[in-house]
Amino acid sequence: MKNTLIAPSVLAADFGNLQRDVEMVNNSAADWFHIDIMDGVFVPNISFGMPVLDAIYKHAKKTIDVHLMIVDPDRYIQTFKDLGADVLTVHYEACTHLHRTLQAIRNAGMKAGVAINPHTNVALLEDVIHQLDLVCIMSVNPGFGGQSFIENTYKKVAQLKEIITRNNANVLIEIDGGVTDKNAKQLVETGADVLVAGSFVFNAADPITTIQNLKNITTL
Repeated sequence: MKNTLIAPSVLAADFGNLQRDVEMVNNSAADWFHIDIMDGVFVPNISFGMPVLDAIYKHAKKTIDVHLMIVDPDRYIQTFKDLGADVLTVHYEACTHLHRTLQAIRNAGMKAGVAINPHTNVALLEDVIHQLDLVCIMSVNPGFGGQSFIENTYKKVAQLKEIITRNNANVLIEIDGGVTDKNAKQLVETGADVLVAGSFVFNAADPITTIQNLKNITTL
């Protein structure tokens, strides 16, 4: 049986009731907290910074999965470790020396992830596949929540799964953007291991049931 990890994206939470929403995730069937850090340079939006992450960490009881959508992420690797990140994901497109960045993340004691934008070919990751713990495939263009899922994602998941298998690597495939109960099952069947869901969870009338339903339909 495959246990798909569900990672609600805190970017879609109600910031006026952040502790309440963090407690909701703690009490749900979710596995991870997915936290997007945006700088307004790499992506056309600014999200929260270190103080908010620190506040989340004080209440979170599950794995903290931090997704850096920022330029020059190397400057902040130790900072995010100190703020409680368990998984730190950088963008392929933002790293001039990706191999070195991934080594630095692991040396700091975190799992190393790389995210790729919708236009980036997964084959570009083959040379660093053994330095990775996770690949985050962006299934929308990064920067804003609530976007529509890009259908080409299924093909990219299958291609990445083939690279991981062929290299005998131990890498999780994470999908971020537009994940709902309509595409979750097919994503997992294609090879996804972690599903990030933001608006679909936090805008739901009953987020806890919504998370449980995602968990149920992706348990293969």
